Amino acid sequence: MASENSLDSAQTAALLAHDPRFDKRNRLVIAVLMVSTFVVILNETLMIVAIPHLMTALGVTAGAAQWLTTAFLLTMSIVIPVTGFLLQRMNTRPVFLLAMTLFSVGTLMCALASGLAALVVGRVIQACGTAVMMPLLMTTIMMLVPEQRRGQFMGNVSVVISVAPAIGPAAAGFILSQFDWPWLFWLVLPISLSALAFGYFRIVNVTVTRYAPVDIPSVALSGIAFGGIVYGLSSMGQIDTHNAPIAAWKALTIGIFSMVIFIWRQLRLQKREQALLDLRTFKSHGFSISLGMMAIAMMTFFGAIILLPIYMQNVLALSTLQTGLIFLPGGLIMGLLAPWVGRLYDRHGPVRLVVPGALIFSAVLWGMTQLDTDSSWQFILLGHLLIGTSLALVFTPLFTASMSSIPPPLYSHGSALLGSIQQLAGAAGVALLIALMSVESARLTSIGTPSINALAGGIRNAFLWAALLSLVAVITAFFVRRPVAMHKQ
Repeated sequence: MASENSLDSAQTAALLAHDPRFDKRNRLVIAVLMVSTFVVILNETLMIVAIPHLMTALGVTAGAAQWLTTAFLLTMSIVIPVTGFLLQRMNTRPVFLLAMTLFSVGTLMCALASGLAALVVGRVIQACGTAVMMPLLMTTIMMLVPEQRRGQFMGNVSVVISVAPAIGPAAAGFILSQFDWPWLFWLVLPISLSALAFGYFRIVNVTVTRYAPVDIPSVALSGIAFGGIVYGLSSMGQIDTHNAPIAAWKALTIGIFSMVIFIWRQLRLQKREQALLDLRTFKSHGFSISLGMMAIAMMTFFGAIILLPIYMQNVLALSTLQTGLIFLPGGLIMGLLAPWVGRLYDRHGPVRLVVPGALIFSAVLWGMTQLDTDSSWQFILLGHLLIGTSLALVFTPLFTASMSSIPPPLYSHGSALLGSIQQLAGAAGVALLIALMSVESARLTSIGTPSINALAGGIRNAFLWAALLSLVAVITAFFVRRPVAMHKQ
């Protein structure tokens, strides 16, 4: 049953349009959620450039240190699908407090960790909190904001998910150049605790809860399916040769098989309104098309973000700090453009934004196929600036069009699916492009090509396939539509 502080979506929209006090309260709730989401995403990207440093500091191999990333992604992929159920059963305030408490506890454990095992456990607890924040933010916005203003608010969400990843690597590079690795977490902890304390005193319940029975077999199948697929893909993305580990193939096979059973069970349960993840969201053409394009964009984006640091550090011999600083402007430009793009979406719809965005992104990837041992860092900087510009044009419209295409009872399921697909697509993109890079590099090395040239050739090959894949996104962009209901506003 909904709490007395909750309102249904129709009442919420009406009050938001006419009651300044209600508008102020909702803006405060959304602002707290955005700041908290920014903190958890910033933490995620801090680790991108920290792995080599941690290998030395902890005296572990690359494969062992990679678990700091793999365990985080694995936990996210398992927890996110469950958030659709969680957001139906629990209201805004307790879900927020649970997420930020888990994140803060995990951050403290990481800061105090004396070895890799304790650090991995802390990262897992952090990921449990992180996994809840983005679906909570998306669902809350969809419940509180009228359709004609959602583009503007989703633009602000894009600021969060673009500026935090941009700042993360640069901040980590600076921190590690001045302090020891625990400070990566000690500096995040007071920000996390402040957000938790502010939310405890100021955040209120603003969404509707309803009874939703938990299906234990679905929870188990979800964990095995999403976890197996992400683990398998992540393991393949870490290989150094074209021979994928047997364990990765086994995990991927088990994950895919479990996913088939999971989908079959959800299709049966949703007829009784008992699905853990309601797949009726895919009946919406707008949701399916937008999510498909989002998946392609995430595959190529995450793959590119992994390839570029490898190229800059191992081919151009740039430092970790230099790499982070080169990434910074692209993320900032994306954040600056996102609110403007959101307002344009509210006025003109998605097509005028996502089509040029997809074209620019594809053009950059084609340009990256020309990287060589003597390419300049300025070329990478320009390319990353254009990537930031293109993704600003793409992400906000896709977030808004996808979520606005489904009915309010499915908002929590839609946001959970959006997060889950992002994790799977990101893992698949990294695995695919790293494998393509490794195969080509190994081939070039086998015929006597110098190692640096072979690596550059492998990176070019990976970008070639990413550029080809981006053409699918360009075609899909022409089919993204604003939900019909918006035309009736």
